[in-house]
Amino acid sequence: MAPKGFLFSAVEAAIKKPGRKDLALIYSQVEAAVAGTFTTNTVKAAPVQLDMKRIGSGRGQAIVINSGNANACTGKKGLQDADEMTRLIANNLNIEPSLVYICSTGVIGTPLPMERIRPKISELIENLGRSTMKDVASAIMTTDTFPKIVRRKIKIGSKMGTIAGMCKGAGMIWPNMATMLCYIMTDIAINQKTLDKVLNDAVRKSFNRITVDGDRSTNDTVLIMANGILGNPQVTEKSGPYTTFKKSLYEVTSELSRLIVKDGEGATKLVEIEVKGAASEADAERAVFSVANSSLVKTALYGNDANWGRIMAALGYSGVHIKEEKIDIYFGDIKVTDRGIGTGRDKEANRVLKGKNIKIIIDLRLGRSSAKILTCDLTEDYVRVNAAYRT
Repeated sequence: MAPKGFLFSAVEAAIKKPGRKDLALIYSQVEAAVAGTFTTNTVKAAPVQLDMKRIGSGRGQAIVINSGNANACTGKKGLQDADEMTRLIANNLNIEPSLVYICSTGVIGTPLPMERIRPKISELIENLGRSTMKDVASAIMTTDTFPKIVRRKIKIGSKMGTIAGMCKGAGMIWPNMATMLCYIMTDIAINQKTLDKVLNDAVRKSFNRITVDGDRSTNDTVLIMANGILGNPQVTEKSGPYTTFKKSLYEVTSELSRLIVKDGEGATKLVEIEVKGAASEADAERAVFSVANSSLVKTALYGNDANWGRIMAALGYSGVHIKEEKIDIYFGDIKVTDRGIGTGRDKEANRVLKGKNIKIIIDLRLGRSSAKILTCDLTEDYVRVNAAYRT
């Protein structure tokens, strides 16, 4: 069930090709507090540029999304098209254009087919309330194989509120942020500055701790709208429900990020890698991403080969201070290196890798800091999917 006061719509505009819904709308029946995070890629798509300007108001009421075309690297026309789409939505909803946010996902470098999008805006508005969150989650997919939706119920005083999120993402996944679009809605009233803080914290610990292929997109966006229809006293950092709200929001973003990695392009395994015993958290993060983004490590995981030498090599070029003679590595419960030397248990570790959910622990033995991320293996299907992406 969606949070109170939110309506959804999804229609077909044949943006890339006909046969599927590819234009969607999320609408709050009242103006909402809004917060967002965006790609750190220097090359930013037109919708990202527009949203980053509007997010400063902290207010919003609608989000329009298209798949099939990223509207990135499209120059002035791309910005004009993004602005026009928000104005068409605003005019049809009778709200200010500044309250409409826009996101796009798909092929980079191709102008939006506005001649196909414009006629569909009125249908998109008329369809509000007839579509579901699942319809929108499906319409925004590109190479995803399933829609991704997570919900949490929260008791705020005597009232029961909802946080619900949906996202898309399967490839070009690496922080900050990954190639993903995410929309979170809640009917709980929360102070906008508080909303911004809890969202940034949740994203840092979830979407910024995943990697599929080490690539970062031009369109990454996370937006949250809190419309307050529940009627609760506004949540602030100093109010009782703050901790519960923060925890529940993190649970939503954490589960969505897990679904992204599970759906990694061509992936057959979900892999959690933890580096502990680092001198600092920054060192732990740098080391763990060096391992997780290694194509050699990822292909070995696909081949059920506990090739810990590839992990050692990735640690060595990570730029983090390490001491080879201190490092322990585990595949599941199987210890394959003891202070930098192989234990002779590689065949046992190979059997661990035949599972679908794998954990790798690397202990640097240099401090008390740690970092965990989620990643996946690298398969032939990843190459196939991306070789044919524009066809």
